[in-house]
Amino acid sequence: EVQLVESGGGSVQAGGSLRLSCAASGFTDSTYCMGWFRQAPGKEREGVAVLNEAGSSTYTDSVKGRFTISQDNAKNTLYLQMNSLKPEDTATYYCARRSQLFSGAHCPLQTLYGYNYWGQGTQVPVSS
Repeated sequence: EVQLVESGGGSVQAGGSLRLSCAASGFTDSTYCMGWFRQAPGKEREGVAVLNEAGSSTYTDSVKGRFTISQDNAKNTLYLQMNSLKPEDTATYYCARRSQLFSGAHCPLQTLYGYNYWGQGTQVPVSS
């Protein structure tokens, strides 16, 4: 059974930091995209940061320079280091994964299409 399990969310004040983790299990594909998406109350889910199996990453403009996505292949874990958090970062953060046909392929960030596996989400409320 494939599974994505997020952890690391919690309340934080503006300017603070958090690190989210996403433990992946049961996957057998060697070429893939994994990423972090978020959904604020009353808004659509949006891409935050994604990377492929080679570690090539893409960020949405609002988090560039503040967030860093990374993966530990030995632990099958994806991370999102979030620094200089802002109240507008408040959302439920989801980990997601999609298979890719080719190694090193660019991972889409602007669409949820193809991301067939999702974690349960972890909440990140940022207070001002």
